[in-house]
Amino acid sequence: MGDALQARFNPVSVHGEVSGFSRASSGHCYFVLKDEEGQIRCALFKRAASLLNFVPRDGQQVQLRGRLSLYAPRGELQLVVESLRLEGQGTLFERFIELKNRLQAQGLFDPARKRSLPPRPRAVGVVTSLGAAALHDVLTALQRRAPHVPVVVYPASVQGEQAAVELRLALSLAYQRREVDVLLLVRGGGALEDLWSFNDEVLAQLIVKAPMPVVCGVGHETDFTIADFCADVRAATPTAAAELAAQPRSQCLGLLQGLQDRLVRAQESQLDRLGQRLDRLASRLGRPSQAVTRAQAGLALIAARLQQSAALARQRRHMHLDRLSEKLPQQFQQVLTDRSRQLEGLATRLNLLDPQLVLARGYAWLADEQGRPVTAAVQARPGQALSATLADGRLALQVLATHAATESGSV
Repeated sequence: MGDALQARFNPVSVHGEVSGFSRASSGHCYFVLKDEEGQIRCALFKRAASLLNFVPRDGQQVQLRGRLSLYAPRGELQLVVESLRLEGQGTLFERFIELKNRLQAQGLFDPARKRSLPPRPRAVGVVTSLGAAALHDVLTALQRRAPHVPVVVYPASVQGEQAAVELRLALSLAYQRREVDVLLLVRGGGALEDLWSFNDEVLAQLIVKAPMPVVCGVGHETDFTIADFCADVRAATPTAAAELAAQPRSQCLGLLQGLQDRLVRAQESQLDRLGQRLDRLASRLGRPSQAVTRAQAGLALIAARLQQSAALARQRRHMHLDRLSEKLPQQFQQVLTDRSRQLEGLATRLNLLDPQLVLARGYAWLADEQGRPVTAAVQARPGQALSATLADGRLALQVLATHAATESGSV
C-alpha cells in the first residue's frame, strides 16, 4: 500500500499553517500542517531541517515539497518534508500578535506593576485541570521541595471551548477565598490552538487584577501565551513554576539551622559574661565566715561606742544636776525675797486703799435702810432715815431737806 501511494501521488507540493511544531533530541522535527479543509502530520528529518534558513514556529504559513508515506507502526499517513519555505503568518497567530500588541499598549505587560514572589508562602494555589499531567508535575515538585507548604487546587479545563470561562471562574474563586500567597496557572505543552484558552483577553485582564502574585507556566520553554505576559512571573514549564513558587525545604532548614547556631552562640556568650560577673562578685564576697566575722567586729565596735556614748551622757546629766542642786537654794531664796518684797508692796497699797483710813480723816459712809450706799443728794428724800458710819462708830440720821450743789460747789 505504501509503495502504491508513493508511486501514484509523489512528489507533492502543499501549503498550510504550522501547528504543534516540536524538535526531537535526534534533530528530527515533527508538526501538523493544516488549513480550512483538514490537516496532515509532517516529518522534517534532520538533514532537511539543517537546510532551512528560518526556525519553524506554530502559526506560520508555509509551502512545502515532500512525499506521502505510511508510518507503519501506527498505520498513519504522513508527509515527509524535503523542502520548506515560509509564506506568511497564519490567521490564529495573527490574532495572537494583534491581541498582544493591544494589551501591551494598555500597560498590562508593564514590568513596573509586577510583584516579586513571597520567599516563604503559607500556601500555594494551582489553577489547572485535575487530569492534566501538569498538575502531577507541580504536586511532585512541591512535595519534593517544600512538603510543609499546603497546596490548594482550583480545577478548570485547560483546553476546549469552555476552558477560558472555567479558568476565569477558578481565578475568581481563588481571589475571593484569599487562602494562598501565590497562584500557579499551569498546563502542559501543545499546539497554538491547544493553548488558545490562555490567550483570552478577559482572562488577561483578570490575571492583572490578582491580589496575590501569579506564576504562569503554560506549555514548553518555546511556548508563549498572553497569560505569560500578564503574569507576575513566567515559568518555562509547570515544574519550573512550582520551583519558583516555593523555596527548597533544605534551604529553609539551612536558614533555621543558621538561626539556631546564632542563638546558641549568643546564649553561650551571655552565659560566659554572666559567669565572669559571678566570679567577680564571688571574689568580692569571699568566704561567708569571713563576712560574718567582719560583721561581728563591726557590731562590737558599734556596741562599745554606744556604751561610751551612754556613759558620757549620764556623766553630763549628773554634772548638770549637781549644778542645779547648787543653784537651787540660792534661786529659791532669791525667789522668796522677791515674793516678800512684792507682798509688802501689795500690802502697802492695800492699806492705802483701806476705807477705815478714809473715815479716820473725817469722812462718813452713808447708807439707806437697806444698807445701800448713798453717794449723791438726789438719792435721799426728806424724812428718810439714813445711817452714817464713822471711824469710831455709827450714827442714825434723818434727812430734813436736800439741796443740790451749785456750780461753785457750795450747798
